[in-house]
Amino acid sequence: MIEKIISVLASFIIASISLLGYSGVALMMAIESACIPLPSEIIMPFSGYLVSTGEFTLWGVALAGAIGCVIGSVAAYWVGYYGGRPMAEKYGKYVLVTHHDLDIADNFFNKYGNWAVFFSRMMPVVRTFISLPAGIARMNFWQFVAYTFLGSLPFCYLLAYIGKKLGDNWNTLGVYFHKFDIIIGVVILAGLVWFIKRHLNIKNNY
Repeated sequence: MIEKIISVLASFIIASISLLGYSGVALMMAIESACIPLPSEIIMPFSGYLVSTGEFTLWGVALAGAIGCVIGSVAAYWVGYYGGRPMAEKYGKYVLVTHHDLDIADNFFNKYGNWAVFFSRMMPVVRTFISLPAGIARMNFWQFVAYTFLGSLPFCYLLAYIGKKLGDNWNTLGVYFHKFDIIIGVVILAGLVWFIKRHLNIKNNY
């Protein structure tokens, strides 16, 4: 089932980039960065493959990908800022999110938000969703934009470069990234279980 979904997504990505060129690269990465899990391990390696055919340039696709990341991330950031924050403050208690948790998130992004955003852009899964909590925590917007671009550019360049080197075998990269997706997904799930258990224990003690 998962393989079929990935195959459909790959066909959509390939068709969009083939039709729209650099704009297609930017659009696909924008969608991927707006909390919609469109796999970047297909978008950028395929773009790199087109570099090997002479259709694109390596820096051209890297910049297009990074710009797309910024566009999609900004959209997710503002959703978190204007929509997620009020909802978290009003309804968070129903999903075990307290005002204290929001204060912790605010303090974290105030102190470490720049580096958190920068390094998360190089990590599968996390890179797709980091913008929403950054917006909810109301991280400085221009710093968010700058570190999103700075973190996305080397990531996009690297994936495109690997795709260029792999040539016709560009799609084999997705197999390795899928393993990282599973590992990071397990870590996130474990953190979520710990969060729920901790808050339930605190609630039961009152």
